[in-house]
Amino acid sequence: MTEPVQIFWAPAGASMPSLGSRALVDVTDGDTPNLRMPVRMLSVDTPEVTARTAQRASEIDQELVQLAEWIHQGKAPIGSGLAEFLLPKLETGRAASLHFQQGQAASAFGKQNVTTRLARPGGKPRGIFIRIADSPFDSNHRLLAYVAPDYSERERREIPKQQRPTFNLDLVRAGWAAPFVIYPSIPGAEDLALLIHAAAEARTSGLGIWAKVETLLAYEYRAMEKLFQITRQKVANQPLAVDERSWRERYCADMRTRTLHGPEDYFGVDPEYRLWIWPQDVRNAVSRLNLTPAPRLVAAR
Repeated sequence: MTEPVQIFWAPAGASMPSLGSRALVDVTDGDTPNLRMPVRMLSVDTPEVTARTAQRASEIDQELVQLAEWIHQGKAPIGSGLAEFLLPKLETGRAASLHFQQGQAASAFGKQNVTTRLARPGGKPRGIFIRIADSPFDSNHRLLAYVAPDYSERERREIPKQQRPTFNLDLVRAGWAAPFVIYPSIPGAEDLALLIHAAAEARTSGLGIWAKVETLLAYEYRAMEKLFQITRQKVANQPLAVDERSWRERYCADMRTRTLHGPEDYFGVDPEYRLWIWPQDVRNAVSRLNLTPAPRLVAAR
């Protein structure tokens, strides 16, 4: 008689997003498939190219101008402080076009940078090294990781870390990505210091996305697209499928002061010192990081 099995393993699954028509590239042997898959680089956020065309970006320009008008009229569900901060960016009439152009430039930089950094003089290109997050996949089932050229053990001993950065850090140094550290996937102390310094240098030097004061950072752009859709439904008296405040999702802590701010108060923290926290992680983050809620956040409860 077969004895009953006492230990079961039933992990949650994830549908892997395909890249083009070739998600499965080849099979080395029966139990070793080689897969193509997207990697979402941790702690950085580049401008979006989701508009796909300059024509569509131009259309979104007008949507964001309309959103600015609704904000002035008090029809958009957004606080006055954040509204005042974002309105100059929305009212330019080219907020999305600028973002799309920056996204294309960031993509071009990323492609060239990977090719350059993996090249070896007269030799075989380097391999890839990745370090994944504790929770390996995001909500879109992309692998969350830091990505870098694969250096030998000897090279890692002889070359300082700042001279062999990840591709993530390269994007920030060149000004083509805003820092986007999300709890609990916080870099180690040395890596975090490099990221903060690189972001501050790029911002104060006006590199990449920081060349234009009217730039909507990628997370702002995505939020404003959502806010436009919600406000359009409200203005048309259509029932909302989501909560009207769902366009702003994360809390923000200031890494310098350990002060926790509400989702609409991040703008008071310099971009390089913003630590983003999902609502479900706030309690844990407050305890582990010894965060202190900001007075406005306490008053809102």
